Amino acid sequence: MSKENQDRNLRVDVLSEALPFMRRYAGEIIVIKYGGHAMGEQALADGFARDIVLLKQIGAFPIVVHGGGPQIGAMLKRLAIESEFIDGLRVTDKPTVEVVEMVLAGAINKGIVAAINRAGGRAIGMSGKDADLIRAKKLSHVAKETDSNIEKVIDLGYVGDPERVNGDVLIELAKTGVVPVIAPIGFDDEGATYNINADTAAGAVAAAVKAKRLLMLTDVAGVLDADGNRLEDISADLARSMIKDGVIKGGMIPKIETCLDAVQEGVEASVILDGRVPHAILLEIFTERGDGTIIRPA
Repeated sequence: MSKENQDRNLRVDVLSEALPFMRRYAGEIIVIKYGGHAMGEQALADGFARDIVLLKQIGAFPIVVHGGGPQIGAMLKRLAIESEFIDGLRVTDKPTVEVVEMVLAGAINKGIVAAINRAGGRAIGMSGKDADLIRAKKLSHVAKETDSNIEKVIDLGYVGDPERVNGDVLIELAKTGVVPVIAPIGFDDEGATYNINADTAAGAVAAAVKAKRLLMLTDVAGVLDADGNRLEDISADLARSMIKDGVIKGGMIPKIETCLDAVQEGVEASVILDGRVPHAILLEIFTERGDGTIIRPA
């Protein structure tokens, strides 16, 4: 068989494999947490925008929640505002939260919106303040003192947790053909602004809209077993056991806990996948084996 015919058959095989998955996700909501290298490298960012448009064109309803930690850090440095981290969480005073909101809801959010629109989509940028989207409460963080091992509550300032997400407005927007792109900024009943971890915000949004999938784009291949091999499919119970046994550790723990919370609240499944892989979303959604680790309720 000639190379031309081999290439043609390969393209046909790819399209044939994708077709049943296109049908499966038509009319379904997919929440994507977008950050890390996938957002920082131009080629990956352009590919991400095209992938979002393709999801929309096959009839799915993508909703994007994005981060922006490195960009926030760079702006704080430019403004000579010192930033402190405790257990990986940024201590956020009043000047800092103003910068966080400016960067997340401004340059980053509008850049993602513009990229999706250039790729042929119709995206709209939002923060948790728009349409009463994300009501937040102050995050209560408990840390252990190194010497005494005594736990104490740490005041992180204007760092929050989602308390309520207005899922109805997102569903209505998604079904009009618009792709909501959400900056993880929330507010409380007194109007105070809170910086919310993007993973946490994405999980809360996915639960509020009862998403078919929560896709967490990260900088790792997925959930790894004790031998360092990627697991394609795990149950919530197995994920909890892996955390308890120390197989899942470090910064992966809060990501997995977000996935577990989402499936417990009605999301069909959550997926940890590598955003550094071009078109990771399409590989996960439209192929049998996927490209990450899927976490199911049972």
